[in-house]
Amino acid sequence: MKFEDIEIEDVDFGAMLEESFKKADTKSDLVDGVIVKIVEEDNQAIIDVGRKNEAFMSLDQIRDEDGEIFFKEGDTIPVVITGQRGERPIVSYELAEKRAALAEFIEEYDDEQEYVIEGTITKKNKGGFVVDVSGLEFFMPRTLSYISYKTDPIGKNIKALIVKVDKEKGSVIVSRKELIEREKAETQEIVDKLLENKAVVVGTVKKITSYGMFVDVGGMDGLVHYSQISHKGPVNPSKYYKEGDEVNVVAIDYDKKKRHLSLSIKEANLDPWKDIDNTLRAGDTVSVTVSNIEPYGAFVDLGEDLEAFLHVSELSWEKNVKHPKDHIEIGQKLDVQIIEIDKQQRRLRVSRKTLLPKPIDQFASANKVGDIIKGTVSSVTDFGAFLKIGAVEGLLHNQEISWEKGKTAKDICKTGDELEVKIIKIDREQGKVSLSIKAMQESPVAAFAKKHKNGDIVEGTVKDKKDFGIFVSIEPGVDALLRLDDLAPLKEEEIEKGQTIRAVISFIDAKNDRIRISVRRLQRQEEREALEKLNAEQDDSMTLGDAFADFKRK
Repeated sequence: MKFEDIEIEDVDFGAMLEESFKKADTKSDLVDGVIVKIVEEDNQAIIDVGRKNEAFMSLDQIRDEDGEIFFKEGDTIPVVITGQRGERPIVSYELAEKRAALAEFIEEYDDEQEYVIEGTITKKNKGGFVVDVSGLEFFMPRTLSYISYKTDPIGKNIKALIVKVDKEKGSVIVSRKELIEREKAETQEIVDKLLENKAVVVGTVKKITSYGMFVDVGGMDGLVHYSQISHKGPVNPSKYYKEGDEVNVVAIDYDKKKRHLSLSIKEANLDPWKDIDNTLRAGDTVSVTVSNIEPYGAFVDLGEDLEAFLHVSELSWEKNVKHPKDHIEIGQKLDVQIIEIDKQQRRLRVSRKTLLPKPIDQFASANKVGDIIKGTVSSVTDFGAFLKIGAVEGLLHNQEISWEKGKTAKDICKTGDELEVKIIKIDREQGKVSLSIKAMQESPVAAFAKKHKNGDIVEGTVKDKKDFGIFVSIEPGVDALLRLDDLAPLKEEEIEKGQTIRAVISFIDAKNDRIRISVRRLQRQEEREALEKLNAEQDDSMTLGDAFADFKRK
């Protein structure tokens, strides 16, 4: 777009510029003045400008950075008359310097060249703005400013294009609008090319933020959102890139209103999930690198833009892993086994422990059922205690604590205690070991069986009543079952807890701690014994005559 094509209000830009210089009267001009006197206590100099009255000028205009005055009395300097103080004019050395510099710039200006300036807006009037460019003051009409009437642009740094130089009036006109419109056109051209064929282009990382990173593509910045960096999913860009890195990107969208270009790195690379069926299968062993660790597991990098999840339960055969950091660290290389490939959800799960020897197998190789070993109590629960034995844990159930009824693990141990136990079961498939203390002791029933046999008469107290019979406590730790059909001549409804019952032992199984007693059998046994006794008594009272008479009858 050329300056001639831009619609500009019909105003005199030179006049506007002069107005911005705040000339006090139209007769003011650039003149040579002689420093007549320097009055430091008043911070001013008296300048002879060839008129009836001498002029005043602030000394600040002729001081260097250290505050030293770089002119002396008698020196001739260029000045511009800017106003009046009473009858004496006020002059400016700084303004004269600026006008001289501007005049020199205008004189050397080349119409065949294009000038893009960077400056600061220092003043404004109804027609536009004064832009300071390294001490030179250019004018920017409001119609060429691309600045809203509602904003205060004073102090704003801008870029603009010089569109007109008037050597006669000594004015330079700049256009921010021309430059912006040109940049828009160039941007649109770049965007159209990027979006047209989704071509992969090389960009340079300019800035990294928490939500993504800005990448320069052909002079234009685009945003790669953190979800567009990797096929793994949203990632922290600072973990993968740094400013200055070159990356392959594809343009995926452009918001004309906001002038936002959206780029993607992952779209510029092959999607590993498309052909994952041909590269990986469940059961495969792969080498990975730990990329991130969380309390619930770790994320591991398989390379080729693939990431898998290693759950805390898959780290080790140890059941109570408190935190993955106790076993692995970021950057560590591991061998893992793929246990799940969910192509639809784009999810990979891996296991480390499946490649490690099973502790239960190692335990079973070194121990067998019946062995007596020592273990350390790792936890105590309502149903028993868990004992740590090397790399495995065994359960000491409350039922295996003691032959004494009602005794539990909480009664005999606490966490950290060392106990001697007997292995009563090893389940390789379930990875469980069952332990017992009472298996190392002789059971009360076994001790009872050594002193009693079937047919012995015993006496006990009713302990409990069930639908199928009555439990009778014979000795401490020795209970016997009295079946209902062995109860006669006693009646079930007449039996009460605590009642004493006399019966005969009908069955003893010391191995399985079972004893049965019978009242009915006791009755029969007592009747038989009474009859035998009676018969014996009758035999003793028979006379010789009775026997001889009996013999004759035969």
